[in-house]
Amino acid sequence: MAETVLERFLADEAATARLGEDLAMALRAGDAIALKGDLGAGKSTLARALIRALADDAGLEVPSPTFTLVQSYETRVPVHHFDLYRLSSPDELDELGLDDALAQGAALIEWPERAGDRLPDNALQVELAEQGAGRSARISGQGATFERAARSLAMRDFLASAGWGEAGRRHFVGDASARSYEIVSLPGQAPRVLMNSPRLVLGPPVRDGKPYAVIAHTAQSVTAFVAIDRALLAAGVSVPAIHAQDLDQGFLLLEHLGSEGFLGSDGQPIAERYEAAAELLAMMHGKAWPDRMEAAPGVFHDVPPFDRDAMLIEADLLVDWYVPWITGKPASDALRAGYHKEWSALLDRLAGSEYTLMLRDFHSPNIIWRADRSGLDRLGIVDVQDALIGPAAYDVASLAMDARVTVSPEIEQRTVAAYVAARRAAGAFDEAGFAEAYAIMAAQRNSKILGIFVRLEKRDGKPYYLKHLPRIRDYLRRALAHPALSGLHDFYVAHGLLEE
Repeated sequence: MAETVLERFLADEAATARLGEDLAMALRAGDAIALKGDLGAGKSTLARALIRALADDAGLEVPSPTFTLVQSYETRVPVHHFDLYRLSSPDELDELGLDDALAQGAALIEWPERAGDRLPDNALQVELAEQGAGRSARISGQGATFERAARSLAMRDFLASAGWGEAGRRHFVGDASARSYEIVSLPGQAPRVLMNSPRLVLGPPVRDGKPYAVIAHTAQSVTAFVAIDRALLAAGVSVPAIHAQDLDQGFLLLEHLGSEGFLGSDGQPIAERYEAAAELLAMMHGKAWPDRMEAAPGVFHDVPPFDRDAMLIEADLLVDWYVPWITGKPASDALRAGYHKEWSALLDRLAGSEYTLMLRDFHSPNIIWRADRSGLDRLGIVDVQDALIGPAAYDVASLAMDARVTVSPEIEQRTVAAYVAARRAAGAFDEAGFAEAYAIMAAQRNSKILGIFVRLEKRDGKPYYLKHLPRIRDYLRRALAHPALSGLHDFYVAHGLLEE
């Protein structure tokens, strides 16, 4: 694989420190950064900024490891700072534990030439040299580490184009997708959110020659977020204002709506906040939404339907991932056939349901509580790019059976009741039809989530999602208690799919 090179001019110490921040935002466990340069070239400035950014601590003491040879930091990504100047032989790297460091974190290596050929092939090479009144930085490498670093530098260029080139960057949150978010700050300005949303990588065909993401209508680019965000904002929903956008690269500079969520200090859901969110849904569901929305002049996003194929392929995640995990063997053809028969019958019953703009993941991680506001403006909504035109009941089920929080049956009932009351107050409302659609959508969503959480562990190496499975099974039992779902309930029980 050919090596790729990027060059940057660093006008002063602050620019060198910003490069350290940029590299920190791209760093992952297993990455190695080889930091080259003569004495006084700025290696210490860059290393200190990188480590402080990972620690989110601007005052963190970062001593030079010249005499200890290695200094370790328990940061967001554990980082090990090596100084090989006093290394007498590359073999001494075994004693310093470079391989162990890379197995559980990242390595920042000064004087890497002393390592001989012992550095990983995919190590990111960063060489600093004096250039006029400033410095030059030459960044080279190959593979995923370099690609992430290059994207982070492109994000800095995007910030500069928006007048935020000198902003400090700190990791904010990542999600189960490839998207990530940072908090960016400038003195005298309210912090903003930098959204990094690379174009979705479509997987292999799984059905009818189409990848899963195409069938499930997962957003493929940041254009979907921008279009839906703008439509929601125009309709009076508190979503982030977009201060700058680069649709081609997938970068957005957004309003920071805040960080307070739906849980109390004890980690428990606050019923009044769930009720307020239900009332927001009722307001949204009382509006007419177009299925074509504008992201930029002449650039449109067609909001896909939550059609039968999408519902079924999501529900199939239970059969594909959860069934083998809980039974120890792949699902049989008979089980699959029976599963599809039950689900097809249920989806037929949705034919007369109310359809509207469905945000799809309307739950606590994506709702900000803003206590200083009033009315529905207290609710800030983020992560809207996967919205579809689908059953209104879906988002109510997503909220009231929050996948990340244990919502008691009492708070679930209060949440649903708040929604129903608000819909009734606004005009005619088919409560019985809604209740049935709510149960069907809750069963579909929680079946999907059982599969997703196992997939995140088995395929993606993220085992911490498994702790949520007992909660999701409990939600599924609640949904299956509706009389219209008796057949599906009996099927799940017969195949042991609800057992702990």
